[in-house]
Amino acid sequence: MLFHSTHLFAACVYSLCVFLSVGCIWCLCRNISVKPGGLKPKTVPPRYLGQPSPFTHPHLIKHGEVTPGLSQTEYELRRHRLASLIEAQAERLGPSASSSTHVAIILSHPTRYMTNDIPYPFHQNQKKLDFPLLPFPGVDQTNYFVRPSQRPGRELWDGPRSGKDGAAALTGIERVHSIEELGAVLKSLKGTMLWYDTSQPAHPRLHQAHVCPVLEAGPTPQAGRITAQAFRRTMALSQGDVDEAVLFAKFDFENRIHGANFLAYPPVIAGGNRANTLHYINNNQIIKDGEMVLLDGGCEYFGYVSDITRTWPINGKFSPAQTELYESVLEVQRSCLSLCSPGVSLDHIYSTMLALLGRQLKRLGILEASTSDAEALKAARRYCPHHVGHYLGMDVHDTPELSRSQPLQPGMAITIEPGLYICEDNDQVPKHFRGLGVRIEDDVVIREKGGPLILSSDAPKTIADVERACAQR
Repeated sequence: MLFHSTHLFAACVYSLCVFLSVGCIWCLCRNISVKPGGLKPKTVPPRYLGQPSPFTHPHLIKHGEVTPGLSQTEYELRRHRLASLIEAQAERLGPSASSSTHVAIILSHPTRYMTNDIPYPFHQNQKKLDFPLLPFPGVDQTNYFVRPSQRPGRELWDGPRSGKDGAAALTGIERVHSIEELGAVLKSLKGTMLWYDTSQPAHPRLHQAHVCPVLEAGPTPQAGRITAQAFRRTMALSQGDVDEAVLFAKFDFENRIHGANFLAYPPVIAGGNRANTLHYINNNQIIKDGEMVLLDGGCEYFGYVSDITRTWPINGKFSPAQTELYESVLEVQRSCLSLCSPGVSLDHIYSTMLALLGRQLKRLGILEASTSDAEALKAARRYCPHHVGHYLGMDVHDTPELSRSQPLQPGMAITIEPGLYICEDNDQVPKHFRGLGVRIEDDVVIREKGGPLILSSDAPKTIADVERACAQR
């Protein structure tokens, strides 16, 4: 993608926009307003564009939307937001920079191959999906650079392409060029300042666009709903001994059959003591009757992801020891969820989680009742060696360079995932807890009012709901 400063693509954060009574959306960063429907509408070509469009996928994309749930107007606001960030940074660089013509270049991912002619499933550059870019192979843009359509040789093998007319109609962008023109345009950019998308962003705040607010009707909630239902249906396979691979297949199927593009990451499906290996992804052993299974999985839905964890008994009924440990983690998780509000940081919630886990370890008899608070915190870190959560959005661990000490803001999506992991060879704990590992993870959107929005609320979580889901056949 390449664009001049007067046509920059902005990630206009919803919290920086004011919705006016006249139906316009106001972007504070550039003192402009965009009226929904104000873009010149173009008829989407009545053919397959190589990606979903209102013509071929009316069940997914409405007229005026670029991707499911996100309109051309929203993307136009994002363009202005990015323009303002670059302008502000240019002013800080000095007069020569602020008076220059600025050009930003964002490249799409190429198609990658596992062997000569066998491609990996394509996955677009997530930074690029913040803007109205076609999330499919072979697309770069200047106000849009696209691969030419109607190349019979390539389309015979790879399928149709959007072409300039399809890209313009779908995105609402006026100036669309063929990728063959990119070289000539780049050579003409003498005396300009280039902003190039590298692994280290030119402007740190640009990457914060990944923490853009999530509307309840948008893609991230949909990913959460799809995965939550997949958990419910996967739990229904609980009966005696079960192969982890069977649960993997069922979970993958249920996500895809209900609209997910694919799984967001290799899931953890860990039976018994394997739940104490945090990133166990072999998923190829038998879960024995009486053991629990920890499933950490999520899906991707048009560029946005979910990340949910549930733990349940493979025979459908919690034993007394499993109940005790599970309820302890659940109580801590509920307390952490209650803290998810603007102004609170993930690090603060993490500190609270450790303190609460320390108390639970005493209550369970894993620690002596006389253990000091400081020693209980150390023990909590041993029995839960990971953070309470992370940012979520277009990547599973979104915006990793964004500090977890930053106060949460309305619209941010995060995970909350306390756990307790007790290896089977740990002779320092009561025997009935050995070999048990429990993690409970939900996807959460921070809201100004009304408490957090739990995107994964449909995934069974209480003991009664879990056992009820396991009993469904």
